[in-house]
Amino acid sequence: MKHDFEHIFSVLEREYNLLPTPSVTQIANLTKNDPFLVMISTVISLRTKDEITLKASKNLFKVADTPYKMSELSPEKIGKLIFPAGFYKKKGETIHNISKYIVDKYCGKVPDNIEELLKIKGVGRKTANLVMVEGFKSDAICVDTHVHRIMNRMGIVNTKNPDETEMELRKILPKRYWKRWNEILVSYGQHICRPISPFCSSCNLYRFCDKVGVNNWR
Repeated sequence: MKHDFEHIFSVLEREYNLLPTPSVTQIANLTKNDPFLVMISTVISLRTKDEITLKASKNLFKVADTPYKMSELSPEKIGKLIFPAGFYKKKGETIHNISKYIVDKYCGKVPDNIEELLKIKGVGRKTANLVMVEGFKSDAICVDTHVHRIMNRMGIVNTKNPDETEMELRKILPKRYWKRWNEILVSYGQHICRPISPFCSSCNLYRFCDKVGVNNWR
């Protein structure tokens, strides 16, 4: 089935203008698209609400805003600075190790390609793609839980996990939409197309959606 991505994107973009900007995009805007700070804020954002991610990231970056400065902080110190982000102790270790690896392996400069980014322990495809999009303004498709859920719910893809969704979207989604697909869908997934009981009655994509797996909606 051929999907009208031009129309879908135009509807989503119009709705997005009325919704909050995702926290990592806000960090990218505030830091002039610093790839390292985008990477670290993405790590902080995992299983953490946007408002907490934004506050925790700002708090951490006041103390350390480069791989060199960050690697000099202990994991415990980083964890305390990003509290109450989810799994803050574990994330403190991850952020410390990522920073040290970037300093030791890349002389403090974040690599600008997916292959090298994925060599960094603690960086998965979602984080790597988001760094490419928000940090380097490169064409990449970042697929998180919201993008994965909405694409399957609409019937655009039939996949089991975000990585599979990314690969399918690479085949069918026009490249001109890649950069903003995650940014827009994250916000839409947080506020309209929610995981449980989505607001289908106020969704302007209602008639384009197969509502796969939706049993209850508002």
